[in-house]
Amino acid sequence: MAAAASISLSLHLRFRPPLPPPRNPPRHAPFSLLSPSLPAPCRLRVAPGRPSPSPWRPDVRARAGGTIGAPPALARPGGAVETDRLPSDVRDRAMEAVDHFGGRVTIGDVASRAGLQLAQAERALQALAADTEGFLEVSEDGEVLYVFPKDYRAKLAGKSFRMRVEPLVDKAKQVGAYLVRVSFGTALIASIVLVYTTIIAILSSSSDEDSRGRRRRSYGSTVIIPTDMFWYLDADYYRRRRVENENGMNFIESVFSFVFGDGDPNDGLEEKRWKMIGQYISSNGGVVTAEELAPFLDVPPPSEESKDDESFVLPVLLRFQGHPEIDDQGNILYRFPSLQRTASSKSGRSREYVGTKWSAMFSGIEKYLEEKPWKFSKANASEKAMVAGLGGLNLFGVIILGNLLKQMTVTPSGLISFAAQLYPLLQIYAGSFFTIPLFRWFLLRKTNNDIRKRNKAREQRAQELVSPDSSLRRKLLSARDMAERKVITPEEIVYTTEKDLLEQDYEVKEWERRFKELESE
Repeated sequence: MAAAASISLSLHLRFRPPLPPPRNPPRHAPFSLLSPSLPAPCRLRVAPGRPSPSPWRPDVRARAGGTIGAPPALARPGGAVETDRLPSDVRDRAMEAVDHFGGRVTIGDVASRAGLQLAQAERALQALAADTEGFLEVSEDGEVLYVFPKDYRAKLAGKSFRMRVEPLVDKAKQVGAYLVRVSFGTALIASIVLVYTTIIAILSSSSDEDSRGRRRRSYGSTVIIPTDMFWYLDADYYRRRRVENENGMNFIESVFSFVFGDGDPNDGLEEKRWKMIGQYISSNGGVVTAEELAPFLDVPPPSEESKDDESFVLPVLLRFQGHPEIDDQGNILYRFPSLQRTASSKSGRSREYVGTKWSAMFSGIEKYLEEKPWKFSKANASEKAMVAGLGGLNLFGVIILGNLLKQMTVTPSGLISFAAQLYPLLQIYAGSFFTIPLFRWFLLRKTNNDIRKRNKAREQRAQELVSPDSSLRRKLLSARDMAERKVITPEEIVYTTEKDLLEQDYEVKEWERRFKELESE
């Protein structure tokens, strides 16, 4: 309430009607001094014949992000785009939440939907409103709402150079990552061709010149073969990538996948976690128990030792600015006031007060956070067998080539000299081709074992909510009784920056009365 009161006071001081201009002085007196018999203060008057400066009246039509009481030309110094100062993920998640709620949101709506901290959500809304001509609405309870035009994304894209460049940068990163995957697989083919061509060249060096010439011609025809393998450089790769992932990957990609894997399957897990927690709290009226939050956090399995330990709730309280409360039965419940106010009934139940119907608590919400296990490789069995076979063939060839280079009595030249110079790199490539996957295999076993334990603990916590004992059921019903969800309707708005101040049915005395009521609470 203190924050709402400060907002109300700020709006009252900024938007109260301007003071009337001073009366024109008598033309026979250049200035007037304070007389002891007069209570009026001293005023310096303009000399006769000089026009009196007309007092500048602040523009009462204000939009979010504009400077109240300043000339329009000075509203946005330098034309800075506030949204460009936000992290890209915060901006995108906030915009997604704004779209979900139809362009009219509270800070709690965005925080719960996007899983952002309240301070991050407020900063993102302020920046978006400043750059897209959004405006503010204030309810009779002092709640502030942000309203955006339907074309706010187009307006933001027209102003933000960063948003126009980001897709190109992301595309360049994707192309770079793909080239790295392709180049590693290509290196295997090139290594095999170079190693065995050099081996044959060394073995044929003791033969007669005609035989060596015929073999060189024969080998020359085979060297061209790897160039035919660049069929995999598909211009439509990114458009068909999802289909290829379902049906397998091409051979060149499977080489990289076999050695290095395919990335973290739980990328974005923290974002998903906080989204689930925020939406769960919001959908249950802003009051929950520690047992309800446990299935979304990293908690130990339920036991007698961990039964009374609720310290895992602290990160949730810090992110969404919640606080504990004690009900009449002595149970500890957690209230999140900012997530109890919404501008749209779309995010939850249409009633202001959430009742005690416990069976509805899981409607539309996932029961627990489940991590995906790491896969050694997304390549199918035949692709992995082919890659392993070629890797073994390359390793065998590198070993044979090393022995032949040691046995040479003459100074190598040409292709043999080139292969001898690259031999240390060929050794590193051939050795790492199996060393890295072997290390990954042991590491993934431990990682997946830990993931299974965390998933099992969360699932057990969720199962306790599905079939609660009598004490937990009473605690859950108490949380539902204390829950409250307030939908702020347009009829409750007492002030908006969309319209001129003089057009609104608003009186200063009424505003002061409401402000005093908020101050006294």
